[in-house]
Amino acid sequence: MLIIPAIDLKDGNVVRLYQGKKKDEKIYSCNPVVVACRWQNQGAKLIHVVDLDGAFAGEPKNLNAVKKIVQAVKTPIEFGGGVRDKQTIEELLEIGVQRIILGTKAVEDKNFLKAAFAEFKEKVIVSIDAKGGCVLTEGWQSVKRNLDIIKFASWLKKIGFRKVIYTDTSKDGTLKGPNLEGIRGILKNTGLKVIASGGISSLDDLVKLKKLQAQGLIGAIIGKALYEGKFTLKEALKIA
Repeated sequence: MLIIPAIDLKDGNVVRLYQGKKKDEKIYSCNPVVVACRWQNQGAKLIHVVDLDGAFAGEPKNLNAVKKIVQAVKTPIEFGGGVRDKQTIEELLEIGVQRIILGTKAVEDKNFLKAAFAEFKEKVIVSIDAKGGCVLTEGWQSVKRNLDIIKFASWLKKIGFRKVIYTDTSKDGTLKGPNLEGIRGILKNTGLKVIASGGISSLDDLVKLKKLQAQGLIGAIIGKALYEGKFTLKEALKIA
């Protein structure tokens, strides 16, 4: 199980939100590069970077910070937040981002998603951001009530995707534990590999997630628990 520390960017700072709400923001660092180097030094094999401003605006707003992170660390970076056209994907790959995360555009434009996968393959991955069984878009502000999570995930598999990121937004930033039922649902009903995100609060949560490896869970993205000192990245890596 791959343990992936998260760096959420807002106004150039490293922050965490509560359930994705802009008003519930806590700043942990004003220097994302220092944070990225910390995760690299503690053994991270992949770092998850999200441009929160970009997710809300519909286009990346913290690319300078992303460039500095990529230049400062050798650890591969995956990036998401406001990526909604081919040009942005190409720009991110050019500056050294390893994998691009698609969210809103993946839901709203099937032709774009098909074309993106056909051209970029494993360099793009879709994040299924969910709440109450529905898919969310536009920085988690819009609920697609007519789009079932399993239906969407199954469609992704038909296109050719082999893995997805699954985030229960009601859990994100809450430190209340991951949505194991939701994760199991995608694993069981789609056969996709899943990277779990949202709510991880303890090493025990990681132990529970690891038990899903045989079913296809391949990774866990961890944010607030690391920043709040619930456990260290090194401790998490020992469990994985």
